[in-house]
Amino acid sequence: MERLWAPWRMEYILSDKSGGCFICDAAESDDDRATLVLARGRKAFGLLNRYPYNNGHLMVCPYRHLGAIEELDSGELGEIMGMLVDLKCLLDGVMHPDGYNVGINLGAAAGAGVEEHLHVHLVPRWKSDTNFIPVLADTKVIPQHLDELWEQLKGAGDA
Repeated sequence: MERLWAPWRMEYILSDKSGGCFICDAAESDDDRATLVLARGRKAFGLLNRYPYNNGHLMVCPYRHLGAIEELDSGELGEIMGMLVDLKCLLDGVMHPDGYNVGINLGAAAGAGVEEHLHVHLVPRWKSDTNFIPVLADTKVIPQHLDELWEQLKGAGDA
């Protein structure tokens, strides 16, 4: 039997999942490091995805707790898109990916893990990021610890 060691997942496994919205919690927190928040605007903010599809996977979210894209006002739409561009440029400078996936999963049928709070995914991709592990084992290996990546990106963004 093959094993993939990911001890940071225990916090999620053991956590109470009946509570509120982790996106709202991050928005309201004063501890950006603990919540992995990288950027804050007036109407939206960006943070690392705690359970990433790929190394450097970010999300941009409105502060308002809403689940439908048509509920966003023009200021939120503009700021979310501007922040996506800024965070893409940050990832370009630090991680040098070959491309990106950008998307919004609207509804559970579309893959939304959190339907109640809209968020846009920004996922860096490299030509070599698909190999035998995801193909044969349906498992994705993330090579960098989130705390280390947050430090790296936050330091580059503040420069």
